[in-house]
Amino acid sequence: MSGRDPTVTIISGLPFPVYRRGKVRDVFDLGDRLLLVATDRLSAFDVVLPTRIPGKGSLLTGISDFWFDRTGELMSNHRTGESVAGLNLAPDQVALLQGRSTIVRKAERIDIECVVRGHLAGSGWKEYQASGTLAGEALPAGLGRGDQLPELRFTPAVKHDDGHDQNISRQDLAGQVGRELADRLEDASVRLFTHARAIAREAGFVLADTKFEFGFIDGELTLIDEALTPDSSRYWDVTTWAPGTEPPSFDKQVVRDWLEESGWDKEEPGPELPPAIVGETRDRYAAVLKRLTAIRSDKENEG
Repeated sequence: MSGRDPTVTIISGLPFPVYRRGKVRDVFDLGDRLLLVATDRLSAFDVVLPTRIPGKGSLLTGISDFWFDRTGELMSNHRTGESVAGLNLAPDQVALLQGRSTIVRKAERIDIECVVRGHLAGSGWKEYQASGTLAGEALPAGLGRGDQLPELRFTPAVKHDDGHDQNISRQDLAGQVGRELADRLEDASVRLFTHARAIAREAGFVLADTKFEFGFIDGELTLIDEALTPDSSRYWDVTTWAPGTEPPSFDKQVVRDWLEESGWDKEEPGPELPPAIVGETRDRYAAVLKRLTAIRSDKENEG
């Protein structure tokens, strides 16, 4: 299949109104529910790149399903459990959607990226080098790149479907959504991260950071969108991480690194990715799903 196959880049021809097209997901309106379709698009530095990653949407959906299942005891999520086979679609449309689609309840989305960091990496490391802070709050001196933080840090950002998300302080968050909701978002994010970090460790991963999204459904704070995928998280192999190091991530970091070296100005349009980078990125996404689901298989066999 071509690296620009439109059937998994933009989903078209469905008998439902388009509710929203995000950087990766196409969302369709089913009335009282939504159909979320994870395409094979890839965004980096908040720009959707022209090259797709074959099968990425199915991998994202499988990873999110794993985590929605494993975090349901802590917080409800937006999934209905319905299959796309019940949507009265043509067989070819069902085949296209299966594995990459989720039917969810509509939520009043909170337009905040709820980021939790357990390690000093990425943009957090750059900020610390420049000012000794993380999300505007002081960190102890002497920390190295990739070091585990003394305690988890909640570093929110204002979400934008198009363009760059905007990092804000916890104080700014409270000013935007109110202190009570800000505290609830932080508490939920930290609890979910703590739970997920232990599970990721079972799969041989260090979960360095992630971001969650929440909304209200029938007045209840609910986990929505995706959960702990390589698009929203930084996974490291436990055997390659040591204090003072930031090892290769099982995510799109290989794409970011290539883009940084390409001379691209991080504005649209993004450059085409070479086949080797596409293949390596897909392999890393696939490894996350394989290792996580191996945990579930082992648990089931024990039962």
